[in-house]
Amino acid sequence: MVEKENKNKIPISFILKIVAVILLIGSFLLFEDKINENKWLIQVIKGLNTFLIPSIILSVSRFIVIALYNAQHANKAVRGNFVLGINRLTAILNAVFAIIAIMIALGINPIEFVTSLTIVAMAIAVLFRDYITNLISGLFIMFSEQLSVGDRIKIGDHKGRIVDITFANVIVQNEEDDIVMVPNNLVFTNPTVNLSAHRSNLFTVKFELPLHAATEIDKLENEVQAVILNHPNLAKESDMILNVEEIGKDFVRYKIELHAISSSNRLHKQLENELLRQILIFEKTLIKSS
Repeated sequence: MVEKENKNKIPISFILKIVAVILLIGSFLLFEDKINENKWLIQVIKGLNTFLIPSIILSVSRFIVIALYNAQHANKAVRGNFVLGINRLTAILNAVFAIIAIMIALGINPIEFVTSLTIVAMAIAVLFRDYITNLISGLFIMFSEQLSVGDRIKIGDHKGRIVDITFANVIVQNEEDDIVMVPNNLVFTNPTVNLSAHRSNLFTVKFELPLHAATEIDKLENEVQAVILNHPNLAKESDMILNVEEIGKDFVRYKIELHAISSSNRLHKQLENELLRQILIFEKTLIKSS
């Protein structure tokens, strides 16, 4: 309920824009003669209106488009990329309106300015070619249904969960909890595997124990088995598979694979936390007894 209420709230920035437009119109009606005498003030007001009015129209259009999209897909499972793309596109257009408004406020004709800088603009386009192509690639990703925030993906040598999609990068959190910023172009130029496209009930729990605890691993298996036995959120046919991932100088890294009753990431995380708590209790008991 709280999330729905927050979504329905009107953004403060939108309210401030409306108030600013009303104040500008009111000031112009009350002090028209004085304002007309000051050319600099007229330019500033024109600049503000050039930004505020299109920005308000853009915000209303964004709200209507998203509302129609949500209504159309109310009974469908959507991945949220369309809304993300609309929000990013709105941010770009607002930035463009702001730049044009600043030019008008400074007495610069935007069309003449762009025309006079055509050659420079071409040079800038060449210099920032990679960023521009990343930006376009980012828009394609945002408005597609192939990748979405929360998906587990593999792009080239990078593997992890998407935490954000920007105009420059797909931000991935890998299995070591490192944040990897993968350029959007790599999504199109490298083989990309969406591991969440067909979500699995299988999940993995990884942990480390001191090297001396390796001799007591049978006890740990018994304790973990006691936790998962008849667990309501684990599949009845779920058998615990305990594998040794790595043996270090003073530690052993393990991996447990289990099957949950659903593919919910939240449920998998909850089950993982339960098992890790039991493993911590086991480790603490082991340390006390040694």
